[in-house]
Amino acid sequence: MRGLTYKPKVKVQSLIFAGLFLVLACTKEKSKSQIDSFNNAPENQTFQKDFDFLEKYLDLVLLESESGEGKIIISPALQARVMTSTANGWSGKSYGWINKNLFISGDTSLHINAYGGEERIWFGPEGGQYSIFFKKGDEFTLDNWITPRLIDLEPFDLIERSNSHALFSKSASLKNYSGFTFDLNIERKISVLSQSEISKLLNVNLNEKVKAVGYKTENTLKNIGNKTWEKSGGLLSIWILGMMNPSPNTTMVIPYKEGSYTEHGPIVNDDYFGKISSNRLKVTEKAIFFKADGKERGKIGVSSSRAHDVLGSYDSLENSLTLIKFNKPSDNNLYVNSKWEIQSDPFNGDVVNAYNDGPPEPGVAPLGPFYELETSSPAAELKIGEELTHIQYTFHFEGNFEALDNISKKTLGISLDEIKSALKE
Repeated sequence: MRGLTYKPKVKVQSLIFAGLFLVLACTKEKSKSQIDSFNNAPENQTFQKDFDFLEKYLDLVLLESESGEGKIIISPALQARVMTSTANGWSGKSYGWINKNLFISGDTSLHINAYGGEERIWFGPEGGQYSIFFKKGDEFTLDNWITPRLIDLEPFDLIERSNSHALFSKSASLKNYSGFTFDLNIERKISVLSQSEISKLLNVNLNEKVKAVGYKTENTLKNIGNKTWEKSGGLLSIWILGMMNPSPNTTMVIPYKEGSYTEHGPIVNDDYFGKISSNRLKVTEKAIFFKADGKERGKIGVSSSRAHDVLGSYDSLENSLTLIKFNKPSDNNLYVNSKWEIQSDPFNGDVVNAYNDGPPEPGVAPLGPFYELETSSPAAELKIGEELTHIQYTFHFEGNFEALDNISKKTLGISLDEIKSALKE
């Protein structure tokens, strides 16, 4: 497979830590104008247009639902990430954010290459004494932050495929900040779901008034080395991140478990980049609402004791509903902590995160803009030969308001009107 068609070169540019990764903050003016012309033109946001663009740079795997209307694009060269999807055929809306500027420029960076894509695999932790993004002894600074090539530029092998599923695999080694080496294998199976499978999984009724696409990723991490993975040496977690196109009318929604602070801890961790203003983040008795307009940088997290197994977003102008569902264990588990410091509690991290892109500081352009919905597996305490699987489902619905409202209430426990009014200015 040809993978990336341009000749790679390392170009260290001005970097800003944005959400879960560093981003290229300063871009060439020519490239920026090129990408702006793509992102600002509605006719270029169709699935067909994004497919045609990506095909210039990547070998692609296209999966389709039984009806042919639900489609997803996968890039083996970019860790088998789902680049984008649609619920309404080739002319339908394209849901994944794609960093066309980076493709056009042909540049690569030592620190990270954020090509976008609405569902990709990473591993945690990002910071701390068990980080896989910092070398042993380095300070936790931007200059020292490097995304492992395994989850940045290296391709995954395509093992098998059909019209509706594809299986990818990769064996590699990762060394953490404390010096422990993980010899591992990753398997990533991606499957497009039928309408009946979507209905059954979410316990909702779909009819001709709703267009829907859904896909499942089964992400399996296996210990193929000769050492047991234990807390004392650090542990990995499977981290699934989805980058979507933002709009002034889009709100992220995270239902949470009620209960006292003593029993469950804080409802939301919202101080990753300083406190988020009340007109952008609101917590009600039912859910956390977070603006997804790509205009102001912010990140939130929800712990395992607070999070449910579903979260989503709603675009009130396009009347499109996105849902993320994952296999969250029912019992308490360890979750890696990604803070950029030597930690007193390295296994007390978030299971769900959400990120809204925006200028990291006045006068500096954002990478996207985009917004992100993310889930994580428990920390992988694995003996030799053992494995851990993290399953995530992504769904997009568009069409009749009443039908989508029923889906939202059934899955999130929140009506579309509640979502629309939660952050209304």
